[in-house]
Amino acid sequence: MSNVLSRASSKVSLFAKWFAGIGLLIMTAIIAMQVFARYVLNNSPAWAEQAALLLMIWYVFIAAAAGVREGFHIRIAIFADKMPPKVRHPVLILAHLVVVAFGISMAIFGVQLAQETWQHVIPTLGLSRGYAYIPIALSGVLMTGFAVEQLIAELRSTEVPKLWN
Repeated sequence: MSNVLSRASSKVSLFAKWFAGIGLLIMTAIIAMQVFARYVLNNSPAWAEQAALLLMIWYVFIAAAAGVREGFHIRIAIFADKMPPKVRHPVLILAHLVVVAFGISMAIFGVQLAQETWQHVIPTLGLSRGYAYIPIALSGVLMTGFAVEQLIAELRSTEVPKLWN
């Protein structure tokens, strides 16, 4: 079962990293186009800034979730690595449980925030403001799943295979 979980988690994490990377490239292209239009054509598109911001919100939250699986998120491990093994194990379990709780909170409150702002429109895009908050909930779900995988690995005294080795 854990092998199936690990493979699925690895694929989701890889997708999240590609999604974030492509989002960054598209945002960079939009900003470059906006700068060119503003300073060369003297006619900046009104939608560019909000579109770039919306993309950035999406790719940052999705990349942060992938960071939980890959272990490059802000965590207690730096502190735990300096502890004796007998103490390190419970501290890492606690750290993973905190990330699970945080992910669940993000998922719940992200959905609520998206629902509360769904009727508000981003004027220059004509899209619901709720689209800016969906990645909070999605990231929370992904973080929770990735943290559970890390927790299971810690309980079994194994490591989650990283994609960036």
